[in-house]
Amino acid sequence: MTLHFEPISLDRQEDYLAILAQCPQIASDYSFLNLWAWSEEYGLRWAWNEDLVWIRQSRPDEVLWAPVGLWDAVDWQSRLQANALMHSVFTRVPEMLANLWRERLAQATQIEEERGNWDYLYRVADLIELKGKPYHKKKNLVNQFNRKYDFTYLPFGADMVEQAMAMQTDWCTWRDCESSDILSSENRAIFRILREWKQLAGLFGGAVMVEGSMVAYTVAEALTRDMLLIHFEKGDTQYKGIYQAINQMFLANSAADYTFVNREQDLNDDGLRKAKLSYHPEDYLRKYSVTLTGTFITK
Repeated sequence: MTLHFEPISLDRQEDYLAILAQCPQIASDYSFLNLWAWSEEYGLRWAWNEDLVWIRQSRPDEVLWAPVGLWDAVDWQSRLQANALMHSVFTRVPEMLANLWRERLAQATQIEEERGNWDYLYRVADLIELKGKPYHKKKNLVNQFNRKYDFTYLPFGADMVEQAMAMQTDWCTWRDCESSDILSSENRAIFRILREWKQLAGLFGGAVMVEGSMVAYTVAEALTRDMLLIHFEKGDTQYKGIYQAINQMFLANSAADYTFVNREQDLNDDGLRKAKLSYHPEDYLRKYSVTLTGTFITK
């Protein structure tokens, strides 16, 4: 049996979310929002197979992502053989599934760390309070912003989409998105999400307004009951401390009930890595590449 891969579509959003909720470890890559918004950039398609959803990437290279579902309940040797996946390469495989395959498939797996795809996990309370020496510079910038500007924080809703689109267009002009494949791809994904805001489940966010204009916004969703996932965070750097301010304000005003916040990967970008480390992650959701050799030796 060969898996039938088809476009990732909005009309199966709820079906996918029900299967995703059964996953023992949910990485940022596998939120419906990320799969759907980035599907054109990565050439992502999915295949529905009993209790699993398989995901295939075709750009820039063809590779499989981890299957989504209740991993513990699957007879992996039989399922992989039945779907002609005995000689496959998987990327973005969460640590729990990589370990499960190592245990159940033994010598059939070659596992390598993908540091650039690790999710950064933080305690929400730490990023709200910004206590102590590690956060001194962040807290100082938030305080400077609070003192200097006459601002308003607002929860992000559908009525703010047009303003966010206008600000995103300006942001891309400031950052010259056209000269960067990464920023251009991100910009297209952001516009897909903003255009379909009302159709996407679980989305929320926040915005900072100064004199009636949006100067920062953030887009997020609940990844699990106790973990928030931040997808995008954009600010006008003419306002000193704007990124530190939107980060702190959004969590304090709109996400204080969550224990952890997932701020996604750094993709091996030195600047992104430095920025994410500067907020002192509590932990990482580690991901790996897994190559199946086709020699299944079950323990």
